[in-house]
Amino acid sequence: MNWTSSGNAVVEAGWQTVRDDGRVRAELLEAAYAEPRLRQLFPWTGMGELHFSRCTEWRHTWDIPYIQPAAEGAYWVSGPLRTDTVGSAATAQEAIAMVVERLPARCGPAFVGTPEELTAHEAATRKTQSD
Repeated sequence: MNWTSSGNAVVEAGWQTVRDDGRVRAELLEAAYAEPRLRQLFPWTGMGELHFSRCTEWRHTWDIPYIQPAAEGAYWVSGPLRTDTVGSAATAQEAIAMVVERLPARCGPAFVGTPEELTAHEAATRKTQSD
């Protein structure tokens, strides 16, 4: 499915779910949502971390860095894999900037579907564009 008003509704519902969940600092959510390139992605949480996915369904994509809370209101940016470290950020805005700098090419809006469906869609789109 392409980005449509229904896709927008799915992503917006994801943002509301993360807000309601309460595991992510409000200032981080506000900063992430204020960034248009992140607002169009599907947010999800794990252990107080804020993750961003290029698709809306589980198992979300793991190709975008994520933000973890750190001591004294700071943040730690990691990823996209758990073994990858980006660095520390003193503020939510710094953490958001670090993620945005590392977004994959042609990132967003979120694809309504699973990672496998996203991969198939991207392959079909590349084939169509090369024909």
